[in-house]
Amino acid sequence: MAFSESFLEDLSSRCDIYDVVSRYVTLKKSGSNWFGLCPFHGEKTPSFSVNTEKQIFHCFGCGVGGSVYNFIMKIENLTFPESVEFLANMAGVSLPKEDFHDNRKRLYNLNLEAAKFFRDYLFSEQGKEGLAYLTGRGLNLRTIRRFGLGFAPDAWSVLIEAMTAKGYTKEELLTLGLAKRNKNGRIYDQFRNRVIFPIIDIRGNVVAFGGRLMDDGKPKYLNSPESPIFSKSHHLFALNYAKKSQGRSLILAEGYMDVIALHQAGFTQAVASLGTSLTTDQAKLMKRFADEIIISYDADNAGQTAATRAAEILKNVELSIKILKIPGAKDPDEFIKANGAEAFATLLESSEEHMMFTLERIRNQYDLNDNEGRITFLKEAASILAKLPSPIEREIYASKAAQMAFVGKDVLLSEIDRKRHAYFKEQKKEEIKKTMHPERNAQPKDRALHYTDLKSARAEEGILSMLALDATCIRQLEKEQITQADFSAPFLGNIYTRMCALVNAGQPVTAAALSQGLTESEMSELGRILSAPSGGDESMALEDYIFILKEGRARRGAVSQIDPMLALRDLHKAKKSYGGNLK
Repeated sequence: MAFSESFLEDLSSRCDIYDVVSRYVTLKKSGSNWFGLCPFHGEKTPSFSVNTEKQIFHCFGCGVGGSVYNFIMKIENLTFPESVEFLANMAGVSLPKEDFHDNRKRLYNLNLEAAKFFRDYLFSEQGKEGLAYLTGRGLNLRTIRRFGLGFAPDAWSVLIEAMTAKGYTKEELLTLGLAKRNKNGRIYDQFRNRVIFPIIDIRGNVVAFGGRLMDDGKPKYLNSPESPIFSKSHHLFALNYAKKSQGRSLILAEGYMDVIALHQAGFTQAVASLGTSLTTDQAKLMKRFADEIIISYDADNAGQTAATRAAEILKNVELSIKILKIPGAKDPDEFIKANGAEAFATLLESSEEHMMFTLERIRNQYDLNDNEGRITFLKEAASILAKLPSPIEREIYASKAAQMAFVGKDVLLSEIDRKRHAYFKEQKKEEIKKTMHPERNAQPKDRALHYTDLKSARAEEGILSMLALDATCIRQLEKEQITQADFSAPFLGNIYTRMCALVNAGQPVTAAALSQGLTESEMSELGRILSAPSGGDESMALEDYIFILKEGRARRGAVSQIDPMLALRDLHKAKKSYGGNLK
C-alpha cells in the first residue's frame, strides 16, 4: 500500500505544519522557527522546534522529528496510512481510492463485530446472568447500552465460529487477542463467562476489550493484549465520552465500573487507565482535553499510593492536580450509592491540592512529637519541595510543612535550597559527561541506527541537507557517481536514493514526500539533519563531503574501526565552509 509522492506533497501543502502542531502545542516565534514544550517528553524549557519553511518539526531534547505526517502518527498513535487519512479529513481532501487500503481497517471492523456479538449475547436468554450482575451493580439499561457492555458466553469457540462465519480469519482473531492458541495448537475464545467492557479510542474505534468475572475467580479482570491497533499506554477508558464534557477538567478513576457509575451519576468527565498504572503517554493524552485532573482512586492505602504516583506523572506534563478523599467508602461508586450525586459533587469541590495531599501522607508516616520523626519528615518534604519549579510554590508549601513539624519556615527553606543545589549539581555533572564524549552525542538516538564510520556519516548528513536545500547539486553528485553504496549508514543511503528519485521525477525534496516507507527513528534523524542551519560556500562544502565519502569508502575497506575524535577533527574544514551544518 503506497501513496504517490505528489499526493503526499499536495496534502501536506494544505496542512501547514504550524497550523497542525499548534492544535496540540503552544508555539512561540524565535528567530526563523517556532518553539514550544515537547508533547512527547516532559520538559520545562521549550526544545520542540517547528520550521515552516522546511515543513518539519524536531525536538532537541528527545530527538523526535519529521514531517507533519510523523507528528500526527506520534501524537494520535496512528500508522502512516491512518495519519494520511486523518490529515485528508482535516483538509477536506478525498483519498485516492486506488491507493488507500489498510488491513488495520479489517481489525477495527472485527473488534466492532465482536463488540456487537458480546452486546447481543448480554441481552439474550443465555446472557441473563451477566445482565443481572450489571444491574445488580446499580447500572441502568440506558448506561449499559451507552457503553456497549456485553457478555462472553461460557464456551470455547462461540465467538470464533461467529466471526469466521463473517469472513474473518482465526489469525486475525489471534492478532487481536480475541482468541488464544494452547500448547497443542488448538485455538479457543479468550473471553469466556465474563462481563465485557469495550475499549473505544477517541475516534470511536473499538480497539480492545476488558472482561470481568462475576465471582471471586482469578484473574478478576482480563484485558486484550497489545495489538497493531491497541497500545494500552496510549488509551484511556471512556475518554471518547469524557472529551465532550464541558470544562477543561477530568476525573481519573481506577476502574471501569467506577467510571461508568460516575458517568451514570452525571460526572461525564471521568476516565480510567487500562488495568495498569498511569503512563506518561496517558497523561499527555489527558492534557489535550484538560487543564485540571482530579484523582479519585480507592481510599485504601494501595489506592492512595497509586494516586501519589499518578499525580507525579501528571505534574510532569504541567497539569493542575487535585486528590479526592472519599470518606466512609472505598471508591466513588460506593460513595455515590450511599450518599448520592450531589454529595459527590460537593466532595469534588473540596478535593485537595496534590502537594498538600503528599505532605499529609508523609506526615502520617512519622510521629512529629518525636525529634527523629520530625527530622525525617522534614528531609523527605524538602526533597519533594526542592523539585518544584516555582519559588512561590516552594515558599507556600514550605510554610505548611514547617507548621506541621513545629519549626520555623526559614529552616526548611534552607534545607530545600541545599537539596536544589545538590540536584542541579548532579544535572551539571551529567551535562559535563555528555560534553566529554562528543562522539556519543553525534550518534543517532536510536542505537539501531548507530554510525560505524562517524566521519563519513556526518558528511553524508551534509549531502542530504544540501540536496533538500538545492536540488541542482544532484548534477555534481551524479557526475562524481555518488551512489547509495558510498554511504556508510544504510538508512542515510536509502534516504539519498529516495531524494535522487524525487529530483529526477521533477518533485520537490521535502520531508513529507520522504515520510512514506521510513521508520519513526529514521524520520526523526532526517528531521534533525534538515533542522541544522545552512549557509556558507555550498559548492566548496559539497566537494568536501564528496571527498570524505569516497575516502570513507576506501578507509572502510582497509580499516575496521576509526577513532571518532579524530574523525570529528577531520571534519573541521567542511564545517567551516558550510556555516556549521555538521554539528
